[in-house]
Amino acid sequence: MDAVGACIGTHNMRIDAILSELSGEKIDIVRFSEDTAEYVAAALAPATVQDVCAEQWTLEHPEAIIDIQRGYVDSGSQVLYTPTFGANRRKLEEHGIFNRTEEMNKALAQLSKQAADGKAWVAGDIAPTGRFLAPLGDASFEELVDIYTEQAAGLEQAGVDLYVIETMMTLTDARAAVLAIRSMSKKPILVSFTCDESGKILSGTDVVAALSVMEGMGVSAFGLNCSAGPEQMLPQLQRLHKYARVPLIAKPNAGMPEIVNGEAVYNCPPEEFVALVPEMLKAGVALFGGCCGTTEEHIAALKAALKDAEYVRPAPECLDLLPAATEKEAFFLPADATHGAVLTADGDLEDKLSDAMDDEWPMVALKLASWADVDALADYQYMIRKPLCLICDDAELLEAGLRAYQGRALYEGNLTEDALAPLVEKYGLLV
Repeated sequence: MDAVGACIGTHNMRIDAILSELSGEKIDIVRFSEDTAEYVAAALAPATVQDVCAEQWTLEHPEAIIDIQRGYVDSGSQVLYTPTFGANRRKLEEHGIFNRTEEMNKALAQLSKQAADGKAWVAGDIAPTGRFLAPLGDASFEELVDIYTEQAAGLEQAGVDLYVIETMMTLTDARAAVLAIRSMSKKPILVSFTCDESGKILSGTDVVAALSVMEGMGVSAFGLNCSAGPEQMLPQLQRLHKYARVPLIAKPNAGMPEIVNGEAVYNCPPEEFVALVPEMLKAGVALFGGCCGTTEEHIAALKAALKDAEYVRPAPECLDLLPAATEKEAFFLPADATHGAVLTADGDLEDKLSDAMDDEWPMVALKLASWADVDALADYQYMIRKPLCLICDDAELLEAGLRAYQGRALYEGNLTEDALAPLVEKYGLLV
């Protein structure tokens, strides 16, 4: 039976009659397809689908993600990431979805728990907002914390076993996410950044600096994901091994993608994907996974390659040094490192910082005596290219400064050990 022909009729008689009743309104005749994507594309032709909210689609087709994730569990996955990569407020609002962040994260995480069925842990997945602080953007740090707090609240309600902050491209997003999670949970937090072959992330931060900051904030493991295949990722993992005090994560792509007929094709088969596992183990990697382009077969190959493997604990070369960091670079200082004159925010802090970056002292000291000083630190921290020592005798002001500063700072002052202890634990403050 010609269904389309039956609808149109001989010499378009049936379709013409319908058009007449609709005063010439245009209509489309769409062939049915069991393939949902094909059916939707045909229904929209000649238009093309430009925007789909993956998280909303997943909630409307729960069986799809459950089937996929069960396949990975059967292949050997011990941790499932919730399908919440783009489920923060900013990303959802780009799709016209408002005031549903907490609800959607809870529902999506529950799908992963259903797929895991007690055979794997479920990690609440948190990814970049795409927002930047000044001078690169107009976001405030506290706004980023609020965005991640909403997301973490839904994941926590769903009962995730741990959290993963992944594919980080700015230290700011990672810090905000950690603080958001820690405001409601003490569960383990894994953090992975994406970087280029030089070890720099999108914002220009060296991954060693990111490691220092994240370790200071108490994450359980740190590593790399996306951007590269195993061969390209290994040198940076080996570099991190020299400094890491926590287990490392390796979650590479299935090689470097090639664009074929407008689609990304990954060229690293399972046997090649796992060829460097022994070297990664030597580099202190304890958590292995697959990012873009990896399949169930890649995970099965990983499981086989890791059978009877021995974890090599990281052995940092600088345990006796202070691991300070700016937003961009890591610094390892002796305990007796000193600074020059203490800078104040009154007057032209910009000029003072410019001069301090060129003097002979190994670090710069800034006094926090008012809320205006904290604001000045937030505004001009992009100029700081040396380890920062904060001088402050007010615990509340000091914490505000530590939230604003996107690095890992040192402290000098008269606050008691009891007053400093929570700031050391929360921000990695070096006393």
